Amino acid sequence: MARDHAQVVIVGAGAAGSVFAAVLAEAGRDVRVLESGPPRRLSDLYSSQIWGRRLKWAEPHVAEATRDSVWFNLNAGRGYGGAATHHFAVWPRYHADDFKLHSSFGKGLDWPIEYADLQPWYDRVQEEVGIAGDAEAEVWRPPGAPYPLPPVPRFVQGQVLARGFEAAGLRVAPIPVAVLTRPYKGRPACIWDGWCEAGCPTGALANPLATYLPRATAAGAKLQAGCHVTRVLTDAKGQRAIGVEYVDTAGARHELAADVVVLAAFGVENVRLLLNSATTAHAAGLANSSGMVGRYLTSHPSVMTFGLFDADLQNHMGLSGGQIFSHEHWTKTGRPGAFGSRQYEAAMAIKPNDLLGIAMTRAELFHRDLERFMQRAVRGLGQMTAVCEDQPIAANRIEPDSRRDAHGLPLARIHYTTSPDGMGLWHAAVADSERIMKAAGAMEVWHGPKVAQHIMGGTIMGSDPAASVTDSYGRTHDVGNLFVAGGGLFPTTSAVNSTYTIHALALRAAVHLRDGWAGLTR
Repeated sequence: MARDHAQVVIVGAGAAGSVFAAVLAEAGRDVRVLESGPPRRLSDLYSSQIWGRRLKWAEPHVAEATRDSVWFNLNAGRGYGGAATHHFAVWPRYHADDFKLHSSFGKGLDWPIEYADLQPWYDRVQEEVGIAGDAEAEVWRPPGAPYPLPPVPRFVQGQVLARGFEAAGLRVAPIPVAVLTRPYKGRPACIWDGWCEAGCPTGALANPLATYLPRATAAGAKLQAGCHVTRVLTDAKGQRAIGVEYVDTAGARHELAADVVVLAAFGVENVRLLLNSATTAHAAGLANSSGMVGRYLTSHPSVMTFGLFDADLQNHMGLSGGQIFSHEHWTKTGRPGAFGSRQYEAAMAIKPNDLLGIAMTRAELFHRDLERFMQRAVRGLGQMTAVCEDQPIAANRIEPDSRRDAHGLPLARIHYTTSPDGMGLWHAAVADSERIMKAAGAMEVWHGPKVAQHIMGGTIMGSDPAASVTDSYGRTHDVGNLFVAGGGLFPTTSAVNSTYTIHALALRAAVHLRDGWAGLTR
């Protein structure tokens, strides 16, 4: 068994792992990033539906034990860039009330930090990667520095749907996106061809291949693809992580010793790694003295609403994430029996079958009916998405499955049921989205199934070691030199896309580790 050493081993080359790698490598640390998927460059990305599906496919397989799915293969990813390679770069901030649900409303959980703790890191990330938006138009936006880039253009579809929101009494603003509206820090501006979901080969969209990974490698971080980490190694007393074990593409096992281990794989895989790293000292799994590893799995109940218009909406243009958005239904106590917030994103660029499945929403169409629909929809189809908050439930969890992967280790099994509040918000969002689409002038309106967007929880942060897995920096309560990064840290979901907050948390934690190295690596 081959064995070598690095000061920092980071598991996963996605959104969070790339931030850690850049910050620590630039500080002069010997950084090794182990990624189970393939190596990837911007030039490897192709604007096609097939390629988009390939980016979303993740391994190893995850079993789902309940009828309510978290849509794992929609949300996950593998290879350099991880799931952030195919994300839409819709980057609103969490609101202040998202961090203190239990204290403020008697619902859900509290984060161990407040919005004010994260605000400077939101500001720093947006300056580093470039976010386009209009802070003044976002009347709901929490405090923060103005966006460094002007907002996305509003094409015909955005103009038409904006009129629908206004007719329904709802304000909209340009959607805040980590997509360049003008050249920025050596990267080109977007060409608005709407292929974000298949990756962005130009580098205009802020995925790790265009932002933090080039910084990391330029500073000397070493990336290793095809390295599937099987467990975290600990000392005899189980008090310190001493490295990881991984298997390469040839099936050979290796041990990589380290002073610090950062688990930044996809959230479900981070949980599986901790559970599969059980030892005599950690019989229930590593960092699991609280029994919380795998608990409080959450997602965003979402719905895509479609409308057919007798107009050319230029719906092939823009971004996969949309042109406009609204937080007018944000108030968490606004609807009895449906606590929580909602976000609307509208005017997404539309491609042949598209991400959330236009085809499966009109399965009744055949032959000439289908042909007539396609003739109308190619120019006249508009769409919007409602993203709803879900409430954390301890029984929603990730646990070992009876089936095993190619290396003989248990696969992950997911138990997930959308909370009653989340379902209430979803039904309200369906009704309101259809009302907005009709107000915009759509001749036909329909919606898709309930979708689970973004996967969070499973390794939640908290102040109480008995009720959480990590502290606010992702440092595990049980093993002081073992960190967890990514959406698994989130105790609650908010109603906005999670990748911006993943970046802000990772940057905050990486700088904390960099500046406190001597004390945190003992």
